[in-house]
Parts: sequence; structure tokens; C-alpha cells
Amino acid sequence: MISTNDLRPGVTVEIDGEVYVVVEFQHVKPGKGAAFVRTKIKNVKTGQVFERNFRAGEKLNRAILERKNMQYLYETDGTYYFMDTQTYEQVPLTKEQLGDALKFLKENLEVMVVFYEGKAIGIELPTFVDLKVVETEPGFRGDTATGGSKPATLETGAVVQVPLFVEIGDVVRIDTRTGEYLSRV
Repeated sequence: MISTNDLRPGVTVEIDGEVYVVVEFQHVKPGKGAAFVRTKIKNVKTGQVFERNFRAGEKLNRAILERKNMQYLYETDGTYYFMDTQTYEQVPLTKEQLGDALKFLKENLEVMVVFYEGKAIGIELPTFVDLKVVETEPGFRGDTATGGSKPATLETGAVVQVPLFVEIGDVVRIDTRTGEYLSRV
């Protein structure tokens, strides 16, 4: 058990049978009434983020997560397979378990598979991934003066905003936390 007074970013807790990670917290002492802890928590399985308030000193179950470095292999009928690089054991995950991570997932990518009570519940992508641009509008000479951007479709199917000088076939570095273009590789 963990007290709400001990919540910090990165701490994982179990609430109503679901596992959440604390993204932000704030201890609030209003002039009237009891103190409380305002948190922003993220569901580890679905990736959904929302705010929730707890009474100060309230007890929560601490969730212990295990992370293993694994390699993404392939997808079949909506099931995605990951392989442990040491034991060659394969772990299947569904589209729902992967959530938004699918936008940046490509074959042979090394990811952290998250386990809770021995069961795989999701993945953590590396902070940056390099992906090839497969479709975008051509940039025109002189467009760069405005510093504009245009949509580009990546090899995984994700659409991100890129500078006008990026062309089809370029490999770009993407921040997986925000989905933003960082640079050409």
C-alpha cells in the first residue's frame, strides 16, 4: 500500500483493478476543508490520461510492473508478436493493448514490453524512432522562407507534420511521446 502523500511522477498504482502511472501530482491545501492530492494519471493498458483527486493520506495499492526488452516481429489478424532477445520466447499483444504505440511500430524495432502479474499488458516505445516518408506533397522553391509544414505519411501509416523540404523517401526522426518531427536522418 502507498499513501497518496507519497505519489510522484512515474509511480504505478492499482485503482479499480486497472493499472495507472502518475504523470503529474499536486498537493492542495484549501482554506476550507481537508487537503487533497490532485493527480493526472495514465492508464498503462489503454494510454488514456485523466485527472483524479484523492483525499490526503488515502491508501492505494502499489502496482509493480516488470519491463523486458523485446523485439517486434510481425502482425497476424490483429495480434502483434514480440520476441525476448535472450530466450527467444514470443509474446502476443492485441491492437487494444498497444493503443497509440501502433502509429510508430515497425518490424525489428526494440521496445520495452510491460508485464503486470506475469501478463503482458502493453509496450513502451523508444523515445525516438526513424521512419521513412512514403507520401507527401512536393515542396516548392522559396516555401522555406515561411517556415511552414505539410502532412507526411510514414511507413507505419502515421501522419505527421514535417517541414516543406522533406520529400518522399527521406528518413525522419520522430518523437514517440508527442508524435512530432525532429529531424531528417
